[in-house]
Amino acid sequence: MVNKLGQMKIQQMIFMVLAVGLLFLLVGLIFLSVAFRNLKESATNLAEKDSMLLVSKLANSPEFSCGNAFGTSRINCVDFDKLMALKENIEKYSSFWRVAKIEIRKIVPSSEVECKKENYPNCGVIKVLDLQVDSLTSSSVFISLCRKEVNEFGFYDKCELARLVVAAEDKT
Repeated sequence: MVNKLGQMKIQQMIFMVLAVGLLFLLVGLIFLSVAFRNLKESATNLAEKDSMLLVSKLANSPEFSCGNAFGTSRINCVDFDKLMALKENIEKYSSFWRVAKIEIRKIVPSSEVECKKENYPNCGVIKVLDLQVDSLTSSSVFISLCRKEVNEFGFYDKCELARLVVAAEDKT
């Protein structure tokens, strides 16, 4: 009888140790799932922030910006003439920015006509780069799309409201 009582206490102790171990394992799994969910949200937020910084940096890069061509230096001012020249030589720059898509859409006047040499400046969409690959969600920023125009009084600066859309490559 004494032997059986000792065995019973040992079995109870083993079951209690297993129950406590499973409880700690369950709590650990819940903690890890919450931590990984926060990590995924944090990575998404960081990718969106990086995309917004990229589009702002791109709008003010020397390849796009107006510089001092239109009087004073302007922020988020893109030179339309420079852009068309860049579009013709984009294969040299396609891996330079590490983006999947760079597109500029005029807001006013709105048009879906893609810009080419033949219809410049009477167009509305300038597809500078489109690699046709999977990309993350695109980010955009409003810009001034400026060019030199001529009328009976001489040359003047013509600026239109546009949106610069950039989609980063999906690295996953």
